[in-house]
Formats: sequence, structure tokens, C-alpha cells
Amino acid sequence: MTSEVIIDAKPKEISIALLEDKRLVEYQNEPRSANFSVGNVYIAKVKKLMPGLNACFVDVGYERDAFLHYLDLGSQFNSYAKYLKQVQSDRKKLYPFSKASRLPDLKRDGSVQQTLQVGQEVLVQIVKEPISTKGPRLTCELSFAGRFLVLIPFGDKVNVSTKIKSGEERARLKQLIRSIKPKGCSVIVRTVAEGKRVAELDVELKVLTKRWLNAIVKVQKTQDRPQLVYEEEGRTVAMLRDLFNASYENIFVNEDDIFKEVKDYISLIAPKKVNIVKRYKGKVPIFDNFNVTKQIKSSFGKTVNYAHGAYLIIEHTEAMHVVDVNSGNRSKNEKGQEGTALETNLGAADELARQLRLRDMGGIIVVDFIDMNLAEDRQMLYERMCKAMQKDRARHNILPLSKFGLMQITRQRVRPAMDVIVEENCPTCNGTGKIRSSILFTDQLEGKIDQLVNKIGIKKFYLHVHPYVAAYIKQGVISLRRKWQHKYGFGVHVISSQKLAFLQYEFYDAKGQFIDMKEEIETK
Repeated sequence: MTSEVIIDAKPKEISIALLEDKRLVEYQNEPRSANFSVGNVYIAKVKKLMPGLNACFVDVGYERDAFLHYLDLGSQFNSYAKYLKQVQSDRKKLYPFSKASRLPDLKRDGSVQQTLQVGQEVLVQIVKEPISTKGPRLTCELSFAGRFLVLIPFGDKVNVSTKIKSGEERARLKQLIRSIKPKGCSVIVRTVAEGKRVAELDVELKVLTKRWLNAIVKVQKTQDRPQLVYEEEGRTVAMLRDLFNASYENIFVNEDDIFKEVKDYISLIAPKKVNIVKRYKGKVPIFDNFNVTKQIKSSFGKTVNYAHGAYLIIEHTEAMHVVDVNSGNRSKNEKGQEGTALETNLGAADELARQLRLRDMGGIIVVDFIDMNLAEDRQMLYERMCKAMQKDRARHNILPLSKFGLMQITRQRVRPAMDVIVEENCPTCNGTGKIRSSILFTDQLEGKIDQLVNKIGIKKFYLHVHPYVAAYIKQGVISLRRKWQHKYGFGVHVISSQKLAFLQYEFYDAKGQFIDMKEEIETK
């Protein structure tokens, strides 16, 4: 299996697509103004105690207060709290972390009102994004994740990923980490550290230790609360950190800044693979070029088609996600109705596993498969689902089919499910049901071009239109595009874009910056 990452960086948003054998399996889209908050560390104040829940609400600067349960304070909370007071007692000289004292572990059967007070300052880390009406979920057990290691302040353990099976390798890694880890910290060795030399692990451990110390320095020097003291790496780098493996063949980026950021990171974690990071300079939109746009359009929405006419219907509710499997117009199998049901269900299991990763669906997922009478067929479907979910990094649990033919799946949820709207609103009538004559659309475009060239003074630009419209503009020896170029200069370029609706258009300058040419009547 080969993997490729396609990064589409636009002025207002960044989209990241992971392709496995050219097939879209993961997709992330975030506005540039929105920060990916899981992993961020804040110094914040307790706002309200909830004895009935044995929890509290903490103000970390979000619209809704964050939730912190007593059990999420962590066994080392007393040590954290004392060190926090020592750090903030002197704004000029930092109290060394190496001298921080270790206090007895927090009792697991304790209560939040005996441990915390309203207004008390706490050092917290976000472990779950705000979802729907709920604020972020917090922990006081801070962790700083790298490619090979995870650093946890106030501890003294070395744990190795259970996915490293070799006893000899586990012992080697434990011995190495114990010899280089800083005093007063625990370290978790990740699976990808298997076979790595001590020099590589030592470099990353020093980077993680510096992040922790920089966070403490920020706590000492700032007085505003809440205050962000450590920000998780950018979404692009964070995704690569968790996903990157030797099967990656290409990472394509269409913006210089993100290209440099990604290349620097790959050169740090895998110097021999740095050449796979490539700057995309094509005129066709990067997602269109790698067939990502079409896959997004066909993979999201309520109905998802898969092999031979079968399809899934996916509904999202507040409490759970519900999936219905339908055979559609699928032709009968040689083995009859039971064979058709099995074949349809097995295909649905493969597609559902992809959909869970693609949409990042979490919480409870209930799947209504087509009824099967044979116990061995139901067992085969359960095993197929488990195998298809092995590539999923999120923690999950799958139950066998119930007597009603329902399969229940729970999947780790750390952020809202990705829900891309694939239906297109009419870009010209905006819901009124009335549009200008479509035959005059090219005249409207020429008017925009005339305004750009003769009034605004932009001589070189790219006009993005629907592929059908682009084909019409470019058709013939003396095409409409050629006429425009003779009239307004050869800086006029027409690009087909699959993301645009039929009579929709966008202008971009020579540097790829969006030019807003919409009239007021078009934007109402």
C-alpha cells in the first residue's frame, strides 16, 4: 500500500487529504483563523465546583467553560500544584524544575471540593475539542508528544508501546530511555521508535523537555488568566507526526510557507525521506489534479454509494450516528438471497471503516446491516469489520451483530465529526428561483474581465469556472478564450474547477490570491 498526502492551502482555510492507493481515507479542513486546540496547555482558573459530578468547570477562554473531572487531575496533581505556586512566587527568577519536590499521589477516592477551590489556578491540557453544546474536556496530566516519545512531567516511569512485541527490543528501549531521560519525568516510547538509535531518541527528548520548560517560563512571566502557555503543532504537522510511515511516497503542498514547515519537519523526523515533500505549481487546483475533489463530493453527504449499486445512508444525531445498509439495484448472487446479503454487507463493512476515518465519526455508531440467517455469515461479517478497522488510529470497540441484525461500534471522539455539505446551492439565484439568462453568462464574465483589466489594472489573472463552462469557453480554433486574450491581453487564463457550481466563478491574481468580483446583487 502506498500513501500520499495532499495539502491545499488557501487564504482562508487549509485542507489535508490522505490517500491510500489513490483512495481518499482521511480528510481535514480547518479555517486558518481556527486553532486545533487538542494538546494545548493553559494556565487557567477554576470557575465553578460541581460536587455532584465530582468535577469542576475551568475558564480557558472558550465560549463555554471547559470540564475537568476529579479523576483527570492525575495522580501527581499535588506535585503540580506545589510547583506552580513556587514558579509564580518569584516573577524574576524561575524555580528550577529539577528541584521540584514529589508529593504523595492524589487519592483516587477523593473529592473535588477537598482538592480545589474556586479561583485556584491550575495547569491544564485540552484532550477533547468543544463538541456541539459541550465545552472542551481537560486533564491535569500534561503530556508532550513527539514522533518517537511522549514526555510526561512529574513521574519516573518508562513505558513502551504494547505494539512492540520483541522482549529484547522493549528491554533495550527501556534501558536507553532511563539513561537519557530528565529527572522527574516519565516517558512513553511510541511504536515507531522500534529500532531507533539513542542519538535520535535523545534529540527528540531534548526538544520535548524544552517545550515543557518554555511552558513553565510563560506561566512565570505572564499574569493574564487564562493564558495559553503551550500550543500544539500546526494541524498539518500534527497529522504527519501521527500518520507518517515508510510507505509515504509523496507529500504535495501548494503554498511556500506550509511547504517549508512540512519539509523542515520531515527533515527532522526522517531525513532520508525529505525529498518526498514536493511543491505543487500546477495551474489546475491541487485537489482537482489528484482527483480529491471528486472523491470528497462522492464520499460525503447522507447517501454514499459503493460497489455494484449498493449504498449506505448515514445520519448524524446528537446521541449517535446511525448507518443503514441497502443493496440498491444490485443483481442477485449465484448463492441466492443469502449470498447477496453477505456480499453487500462485506462491502459495506469496508466502506464503513473508511467512512469512520474520513468523517472522523466518534461516540456510538449503530449499523443496520441486511439480515443474514447463517451464524457463520454473521461471524464472517464481524471479523471483516474488525479487520477493516485495524488501520484506524482512534480507539474503538466493535460488538458482534445483535439478534436484530444491528452492529454497535464505539469510537474515540476528540473533535466534531467532519461533515462536508456536498449539495450545491444555486450560485446565481441564491434561492429565489430566478436567474439571469444563462446564455448571457459569458457576457457577464467578459464584463468582469474588462473591469479587471481596464479599471482595476490587473493584467494577469486566472478565471476559475465549472468544467462544462470552461470547455465551452475553450472550444473551437477561434475560441471565446482566444478572443478575450486578443482583446484584453494574454494574461487572461481560464481554469476548470470541479468544486464550483455550474454558473459560479472565481478570479485569482498571479500570486493565487482571491479577487472578489461579485456584485452586491449576487451576494445577497
